Amino acid sequence: MHALDALLQYPDYGLLFLRIAVAATFLAHGPKKLNGSMGGFMTFIGVCETLGALAVLLGVLTQWAALGLGIIMCGAIYKKNMEWHVPFAAKDKMGWEFDLMILAACIALLTLGAGSMVVSVGI
Repeated sequence: MHALDALLQYPDYGLLFLRIAVAATFLAHGPKKLNGSMGGFMTFIGVCETLGALAVLLGVLTQWAALGLGIIMCGAIYKKNMEWHVPFAAKDKMGWEFDLMILAACIALLTLGAGSMVVSVGI
């Protein structure tokens, strides 16, 4: 038995921490787009990021929210890489490595679900 094998019985805690991290990231960025100063499309993205973050945080419709947030991250990676020609990583500016990590987290939530630690809703 390996030293870390005992942790394998706690996958729901890992998913909870992943959900909190993804939600915190999108809640830090989504509401900033809601004031309309970046245009209508970015306001729409801000609404999607904010609502998606809340859904992921609460564990409600997590897979659908992760899918939507993942699509947003694909768009962010495309924009940075193909249009702005931002490198993967750079000393002087943020590359798209952070966006790729968020996309990977969204894919994990999409494929693994929310786990058992979710807010119960009577739907």
